[in-house]
Amino acid sequence: MTRFRYFRDAMFLIACLAYGLNRCIIKPAMPPGFMMFHFNDLWLIPCALPPVLWLHRRLGLRADDAPPRPGEITGHLVFWSLLFEWFIPRITHGIGDVCDVAAYTAGAVVAGLWWNRHRWFSAAALTTSAI
Repeated sequence: MTRFRYFRDAMFLIACLAYGLNRCIIKPAMPPGFMMFHFNDLWLIPCALPPVLWLHRRLGLRADDAPPRPGEITGHLVFWSLLFEWFIPRITHGIGDVCDVAAYTAGAVVAGLWWNRHRWFSAAALTTSAI
């Protein structure tokens, strides 16, 4: 099994870099649109999940250093979507945005595929060798 590298994971590092560049350099120079409103939402799961899972591991809430499992990704996606797009807007009189949830989901799918690519390739190899 591949060991998850948490803060040294390539997806985490790329996501944090993309988020920071967009937030500090690109977004201020762009007109309203995708880069301003939804680009950074793509990076929620890739940026936030590795530190949370690292903390879970340190607290004994996670038994191993496996890459994020689909259930972990989905659970955090649902939790953060409800928190950021339903609960917080209710208490701050803001507005939740379903497009933000779509962006969180797209980022979660891409990150999940990346983090679990060894499973997909080994499963494909087993299927191919069985033929």
